[in-house]
Amino acid sequence: MNKPLLEVRGLTKSFGALLASDSIDLEIREGETHAVIGPNGAGKTTLIAQLAGNLRPDRGRVRFAGEDVTALSAPARSHRGFARSFQITSVYSEFTALENVMLAVQAHAGHSFRFWRPAREETALRSPARAILEEVGLGERSEVLAANLAHGEQRALEIATALATRPRLMLLDEPVAGMGAEETRRMIEFLSTLKGRKTIILVEHDMDAVFSLADRISVLVYGRIIATGTPEEIRANAEVRRAYLGEEVQT
Repeated sequence: MNKPLLEVRGLTKSFGALLASDSIDLEIREGETHAVIGPNGAGKTTLIAQLAGNLRPDRGRVRFAGEDVTALSAPARSHRGFARSFQITSVYSEFTALENVMLAVQAHAGHSFRFWRPAREETALRSPARAILEEVGLGERSEVLAANLAHGEQRALEIATALATRPRLMLLDEPVAGMGAEETRRMIEFLSTLKGRKTIILVEHDMDAVFSLADRISVLVYGRIIATGTPEEIRANAEVRRAYLGEEVQT
């Protein structure tokens, strides 16, 4: 497998007496899909927020592509190639699907949103935005307001806006949350097309998605990673079964 793109050492974050991240060490290899799983309250979203730059750790270091980015803000990390999706869908509901992705293309190009209205018709924005919507299966829904898209479509749109920034690392926080069976199947199918092309950290409760997509899995319990390995190694790990997986993955 390729060399690490992201290296985390001793990442620690407390909220009062709650130790949300407990000296986390983690390496994400370039081109891999790395899932982070764990029970509710394990600290998964806190970890993602620190990796994205939305939350400053108390201690520890984050290195990306060989650069120490621990002190960098979320926008600065975005410019270096980070892209994040959230547990709760975050799109501009008053804009169409196409306009949402165009905004992301425009932001990646470094242009101010003040010039958004005259930029709406620019081919340099519309063409790549349409191509990305086609890629995520929303080509025929490009002119629909985001507010009028189904939940699964909104999740796909959020990933489309992340892709529009041409990220080196995608931080996906529960991309199939709240989806029905068919929407989940389509999302897993799409994310599988990104394997090897994008480096992905996937936080997810849906074990079908995790074991279908992940090259490696890290298990987070009470802010500490108790195991990292291939899906087969995680399935066979007795400590992981006791702490989290239980009957969900027994055969």
